[in-house]
Amino acid sequence: MTQPGKLFCFGLGYSAERLAAALAAEGWTVAGTSRTKDQAETLRGLGYDMHVFDGGDEVPGGGAAWLDGVTHVLSSVPPGGGGEPVAGPFGAALAGLGSLVWLGYLSTTGVYGNTDGAWVDETAPAQPDVGRSERRGAAEAAWQELAAGHALPLHIFRLAGIYGPGRNVLAQAKAGRARRIDKPGHRFSRIHVDDIARVLRASMASPEINSDHPGAVYNVCDDEPAAPAEVTAFACELLGIDPPPLVAFADAAQDMSPMGLSFWNDKRRVRNDKIKDQLGVRLLYPTYREGLRAIYTAEFAS
Repeated sequence: MTQPGKLFCFGLGYSAERLAAALAAEGWTVAGTSRTKDQAETLRGLGYDMHVFDGGDEVPGGGAAWLDGVTHVLSSVPPGGGGEPVAGPFGAALAGLGSLVWLGYLSTTGVYGNTDGAWVDETAPAQPDVGRSERRGAAEAAWQELAAGHALPLHIFRLAGIYGPGRNVLAQAKAGRARRIDKPGHRFSRIHVDDIARVLRASMASPEINSDHPGAVYNVCDDEPAAPAEVTAFACELLGIDPPPLVAFADAAQDMSPMGLSFWNDKRRVRNDKIKDQLGVRLLYPTYREGLRAIYTAEFAS
């Protein structure tokens, strides 16, 4: 990483905070937004300059004062029914930000839709087939349009299912809330939150990549898509407890929420070669096994 800069995170939540913490420890200035005053106060306690923004607030001056002197911007705010909540309201401020050297947007691999288990890389067409993924696809297009119109150094990161400290199947299994759902041939791609930060830092550290590949898209996932039942069984093995019984998907689906069901509609495997070949990333946790072992050691081992 180059000299410490100033990072502004629209939506300083689970993923963005891991990046912010690592950079703050190296002398970076960190600012950002939270949806509530309580969240903002908590993050101010960590030394961050926080603002309250829920995606619908009117911001005086289009947020130019918030972004003063900012060198790096990351947005993880999800789109709502009203469209992309950051690129539009803050577009003029970002376009006029002479200090900006990097701009990142966190999207989702859900934009690929269902491929019936076929592998996809960044050259695959975006074919979202559920509402939230369709909104993500539209949000990506809004960021691409803004970046192309003003020569902004944008990278888009399509994240797989996120897990990490405090958000993992070990905690669910320990609490007796884990399920093992059997849907033959169904695989999910995942990514540890610390590897998300690792990918973002690799992009930030390579300004020439932004110049050579403006608007580049990167899949952010580990090396091994795996069945959720397999991951749950491994978590139970680490904890030394019996795994829950397998439940057929048709039975489990009867009491799933529409949101829960939507995650099982799409079946795809996601390639991550580009983050390795273009950004030089070496994952800390190339499969769920390394990731869960690290979490177990830190949070559950006696």
